[in-house]
Amino acid sequence: MTGQVLLWVAVSWSLFQLWYASPLPFIVGFGVLNDTEARAIHLGFGIFLAFVAYPAFKTSSRKRVPVLDWVFALAGAFAGSYLFLFYDQLALRPGQPTTLDLVTGTIGIILLLEATRRSLGIPMVIVATVFIFYTFAGQYMPEVIQHRGASLNKFLNHQWLTTEGVFGIALGVSTSFVFLFVLFGTLLEKAGAGNWMMQLSIALLGHMRGGPAKVAVVSSALNGVVSGSSVSNVVTGGIFTIPLMKRTGLSGVKAGAIEASASINGQIMPPVMGAAAFLMVEYVGIPYSEIVKHALLPALFSYFALLYIVHLEAVKIGAKGIPAQPRPAQERLMRWGLGLSGSVVVMGALYYGIFAVQAAFGSAAPTLLVILGAALYVAAVWYSSRYPDLEMDDPNAPILHLPRAWDVTRTGLDFLIPIGVLLWCLMVEQLSPGLSAFWGTVSILGIVMTRRILMALFRRQDMMAASRATFDDVVDGLALGARNMIGIAVATATAGIVVGTITLTGLGLMMTELVEFISGGNVIVMLLMVAAISLVLGLGIPTTANYILVASLMAPVVVELAAQNGLAIPLIAVHLFVFYFGIMADITPPVGLAGFAAAAISREDPIATSFQGALYSLRTAILPFVFIFNPTMLLIGVEGWGDLIWNSLISLAAILLFSAATMNWFVTKSRLWESGVLLLVCFTLFRPDWWVNQVAPPYEERPASEFVATIAGAPQGARVNFVVEGIDLMGDDVRKTVNMPLRAPGEPLERLRDLGLTLMPEGDELTITNVAFGSYAKRIGLDVGYKVVGVLKKADQPSTLIPVAIALALTGGIAGLQYMRFRNAGGCHFEKVKA
Repeated sequence: MTGQVLLWVAVSWSLFQLWYASPLPFIVGFGVLNDTEARAIHLGFGIFLAFVAYPAFKTSSRKRVPVLDWVFALAGAFAGSYLFLFYDQLALRPGQPTTLDLVTGTIGIILLLEATRRSLGIPMVIVATVFIFYTFAGQYMPEVIQHRGASLNKFLNHQWLTTEGVFGIALGVSTSFVFLFVLFGTLLEKAGAGNWMMQLSIALLGHMRGGPAKVAVVSSALNGVVSGSSVSNVVTGGIFTIPLMKRTGLSGVKAGAIEASASINGQIMPPVMGAAAFLMVEYVGIPYSEIVKHALLPALFSYFALLYIVHLEAVKIGAKGIPAQPRPAQERLMRWGLGLSGSVVVMGALYYGIFAVQAAFGSAAPTLLVILGAALYVAAVWYSSRYPDLEMDDPNAPILHLPRAWDVTRTGLDFLIPIGVLLWCLMVEQLSPGLSAFWGTVSILGIVMTRRILMALFRRQDMMAASRATFDDVVDGLALGARNMIGIAVATATAGIVVGTITLTGLGLMMTELVEFISGGNVIVMLLMVAAISLVLGLGIPTTANYILVASLMAPVVVELAAQNGLAIPLIAVHLFVFYFGIMADITPPVGLAGFAAAAISREDPIATSFQGALYSLRTAILPFVFIFNPTMLLIGVEGWGDLIWNSLISLAAILLFSAATMNWFVTKSRLWESGVLLLVCFTLFRPDWWVNQVAPPYEERPASEFVATIAGAPQGARVNFVVEGIDLMGDDVRKTVNMPLRAPGEPLERLRDLGLTLMPEGDELTITNVAFGSYAKRIGLDVGYKVVGVLKKADQPSTLIPVAIALALTGGIAGLQYMRFRNAGGCHFEKVKA
């Protein structure tokens, strides 16, 4: 009975989320909910299932739900849904809570913290409790973070009865976007796409040196497209890849560390990024497609660097790839050529074919595209039905057969359709993330509902058995998607307590002053402090909640202090900086959850695994410092394809050399001074402008009178740096250097108003007369009364090609020396001889 209740409540939650995200409520005029009502229902489901699905203690029974847990579940559901149940009454008396309001808020927060403890463990609860304590004990805090404190009524009203706390942006994103992406990934796995992606990775990379470890890297990148958790990546992929890596000679610690390091990178991989990409839309205020564009290169570079690290580890121990069927080189080359060219042709035909249908059929195009898509799906399933289903190889078996890439690909071509639908809606049509996720989820749900039946039809098997299995798959997929969302729902709600505390107490401004005081205004020290704080805040906390915490508390600190120190950092670079270090907490000892999960599979010491994984992840940790000072890695300030290709190649070379230096291995084992030179080369390739800036300043400050003309002449997508002066909320004089992106061309002042900024000329200066709430201008710290006193323009400098050429020459010298040493040793690597 309990299992049935849990099952159908979970299914109901998934169906509710699909209904809320779909256009159907607006079409039929029924069940239309505003954001606040939907968030309340979402949290009600989450708390109810947390108490029913997760026992109170490790020793609690797994066979039945105690009566007390049922009471907690029902009370939590009522408290979570309170804003939905009494929305009209609460709207009539804002800021005037009744006794029922206050009692419900108190019970709701207590039960929310207990639900969080059960589903996520104690770290998140400790963080929230510390912030609650700070709310009430502000007057007893050190002076730098002291505030007047808040009454219980004010606290409960702010946190539970408004959208400033628990029911704020974080829970809103969980309700609107995250649930559907988790459901999308769950259904994709249920359809068999997870195994298909793993086998495809093995087929493509298994034959290489260290191939199984490279499979772990690539499969984690693919999982990152649909997964919302680094720990989930470890568990789903590591069960297969970790034993496989150990078979090739890697130690259990290194095998676990590679899987954990690859899995946390799944969270920085567009388009999903552990759902943080959708939160960034809200926090940064730029379109989703821009978020993906900026985040893509660092994620790819990090994965390429990990592949290189894996290769170096394999070279050290003389590891071999998985034996493949011998084929002539000409046949292998032809297969690769046909595969690549065929993929490009098919993608091009689909891309231009869709546009052609839209142009030819107008309003009828969506219906026709759905019909054509369904026909394509049926054809793909028919083609797949001609071949046996994939079976997961046993990594502990004495012999492992390496499949051919096309033999794997042809068994799951239909799995590409929902991924294509999702990416098309997000990147081409630029629909909202929620609506894009809805159409992607509908497409994969259609596959789950029909794939078994079509396979049985084409293979002439038992249709009734296939129908029963399909029904079970659909129900299990919807229930499992909801089950996977329990922790995320309560985590985002609990993170809302932290956000609410910041807005209630003014902690954000105080953190800025604290970091500024300790760092002494030094930008590097400030960034190191923010990175350390982000690591601490991220310990044991899921990706989505992690980003909410660091973005709310630390991102404004970086923006403000950098601006006051004359460094105009793009806002997206700041948010990616804190996000990266929040994610790094999953691999950083002593609480690195991904490392612990990998160690459980490899049966090795979790601390040793986490330390090794942290070493591998240094290549990821260095990237945020690079794109803070050199935002070309985020495709900011890149001019044309030539510039893009050149900067990408140089940055890729830099991260690979950094990996070689930290691994103490390049062509062969490096000497200490050689690793030092490689690090210097790495710095030069990442920041060639630093050397040039020592000779000539990068910008010259022009009068404010040229500001409007600069805006008028800037193309779409350009960024303008300018200087403002004014008095802040504390009454102190401030001078800031800020950076703003410009959108569509137009009248200059109108372009600024699109970013939330209204200016009025006053002599040679421009005064800010309005900053729209929640606008980009507000997010970068501009305020009414500030004056634009100057605009920064690029100064004439020596070419950055000079330090780059010197760095590449040094790299060639090191490579030559090591190659000679390698040859003199008889062509054997030191560690291999030692073994």
